[in-house]
Amino acid sequence: MQRNNKTVLILGGGLAGLTAAKRLTDRGFSVRLIEKRSLYGGKVSSWKDEEGDWIESGTHCFFGAYDVLYDLMREIGVYDSVLWKDHKLTYTLAGGGSFTFNTWDLPSPLHLVPAIVKNGYFSFGEMLAFAKSLVPLALKKDKYPPTQDHLTFSEWAKRHRFGTRLLEKMFRPMALALKFIPPEKISAKIILDVTEVFYRIPNASCMGFLKGAPEEHLIAPLKHYSETRGAEFTSGVAAETLQYDKGEISGVRLSNGEVLDADYYLCALPVHNLNRVLPETMKRERSFFGDLEKLEGVPVISVQIWYDRQITPENNVLFSPDGVIPVYADLANTTPEYRTLRGEPHDGKSRFEFCVAPADDLMGLSKQETIDKVDGDIRSCFPETSKGARVLKSTIVKIPQSVYAPLPDMERFRPTQKTPVPNLFFAGGYTQQLYYDSMGGAVMSANLASDEIASAAGA
Repeated sequence: MQRNNKTVLILGGGLAGLTAAKRLTDRGFSVRLIEKRSLYGGKVSSWKDEEGDWIESGTHCFFGAYDVLYDLMREIGVYDSVLWKDHKLTYTLAGGGSFTFNTWDLPSPLHLVPAIVKNGYFSFGEMLAFAKSLVPLALKKDKYPPTQDHLTFSEWAKRHRFGTRLLEKMFRPMALALKFIPPEKISAKIILDVTEVFYRIPNASCMGFLKGAPEEHLIAPLKHYSETRGAEFTSGVAAETLQYDKGEISGVRLSNGEVLDADYYLCALPVHNLNRVLPETMKRERSFFGDLEKLEGVPVISVQIWYDRQITPENNVLFSPDGVIPVYADLANTTPEYRTLRGEPHDGKSRFEFCVAPADDLMGLSKQETIDKVDGDIRSCFPETSKGARVLKSTIVKIPQSVYAPLPDMERFRPTQKTPVPNLFFAGGYTQQLYYDSMGGAVMSANLASDEIASAAGA
């Protein structure tokens, strides 16, 4: 690798920032990355608690659609850490019922035939009405969803008359699992985009889990790759403000008073943190920056509960339209290295991780109040196997602002990775790319930002 004598300062050590560090180091740039927390990974971070158990910032499902993520993982030698599950989507219901959307190993759209004709819950008439509603999507493909960004998904569903049960039982948990906001708030474009990808690419909806903690099987290896090639990482210090002078960024003032400069600056921060470091003069001068304040963050709660017995043998992601657990998994089944409790073996017993959403009205609850709600929902979904089960341990992680909220008419405010300031670039799930605020989106945004920096440097 040949150095090109150009320096890049990256703000933010989440998956986007770490990916950009790798991409730019590979291209010969001198890279320094600043992260305000003591650990890296952002929304994909994980850590051991005082009892020796791994805690995650959220439920991390690896969708088959995230090709750019798997390319990255292969490059750093960790792709084999993804354990792919059976290609099916299982929904659990209050009272103990369930239904499953299975697939066939056939070309699109034939792979979806079992989901339509024998899911065991929705009638053929309901699924046929749903299929008819997707005719514009089938004809126009990815050109159709952007035309529906002015509607919520609930509004779109009512216009296409595919039924309340489908909306409530199938798409409510889907919306909450994807973006933590319900169908009556989320832009129709988001659900239609995902539906189009699942419809067009047979393996896009297949899901996997890492065999252990993201820290050990993705984040640390990614950071180590760049470190061994000269990238410098600094944690525990935050960026306070970008210094803007004569139409360019001249430096970054840190929380410790230090000022760093570079040839190029890449902000890989969540959008609410990005808004804090952007100078007001930039926001006033250019709507490109001022419009970023219109992008709101979504509160997210993640709960883990260990039980004294196995509640379910399901080795896959699970959805639930009832209660506050739209997406969850028994990590004791999906993630072999998580079969522990207080650092000791916890084989043959359940260790659940739940996404709790929508979280707006739950953020003010105590830990125990939240745990009680989640525990009540899992017992409702599995009334027989949970009877008499004891909670051995529980954890809760609250993130007041996580992914940006893709509300109607917000798409036009998502920025490109290249900004009007020639030496300033953005990366993150809120920027324009195919996968929204997700692991795939973080990696794709970093790839695009790195390309733009290389182009600006003539590399």
